[in-house]
Amino acid sequence: MQLILCGGGSGEQNTLANHKLNEIIDHVRPLLYIPLAMDEDANPYDGCFEWIQQELANVDIPSIEMVRTFEELASKNLNNYSAIFIGGGNTYKLLLGLKQSGAFDNIKNYINNNGIVIGGSAGAVIFGYDINIIASMDSNDVKLNSTKGFDCLSGISIFPHYTNKKSRLTEEENEERLNKFTNSIIDYSKSVGKVIAIPEEDAIYLNDAQIEILGTRPYYIFENGISEKFEI
Repeated sequence: MQLILCGGGSGEQNTLANHKLNEIIDHVRPLLYIPLAMDEDANPYDGCFEWIQQELANVDIPSIEMVRTFEELASKNLNNYSAIFIGGGNTYKLLLGLKQSGAFDNIKNYINNNGIVIGGSAGAVIFGYDINIIASMDSNDVKLNSTKGFDCLSGISIFPHYTNKKSRLTEEENEERLNKFTNSIIDYSKSVGKVIAIPEEDAIYLNDAQIEILGTRPYYIFENGISEKFEI
């Protein structure tokens, strides 16, 4: 199992993550892209496919294939691919679709048999312990009850986009947004468990039991209501 779990950035923000992906794949088989966390009405998958082609332009792969439904993903033989890329969107929508369709088990079997996954934002959060860590950012409009993720980090949940500012917001609004996220993570770490919060420029690289942080900005560990900052 090799996972590259990105903080939700794109372009130059993902340079180190994409470099790691290029380093570990076999360059012979295609990559499978999964945009299903997105609402296709708001973000047409054809546009998502154009984005992923640009995003991975410097990764040496023969081609990129894309699935359009969870059922299609569940039927795929994932061993035919050098890696799978799970994109961002609504984390609850993504996990519900994976579990209802059987694609969750398909991916679980894949990663347990030396599969390679790169996930961004929602596509990273699902590999932590529980996706309810993201409740302050994503809405559970799909009424998902079973929020446990793949738990690849042995009880640690993942919070992306941490400390990144939105350009459309004022400085005060960005500060309020960060405080909202931080307070939510603190409460979660007291009641549920440990959290790693990463900015868009960082990624968690998991190679079986070995964890490495790739990136350029500090990340944070929350445990029992206490946060600790780590410089890279």
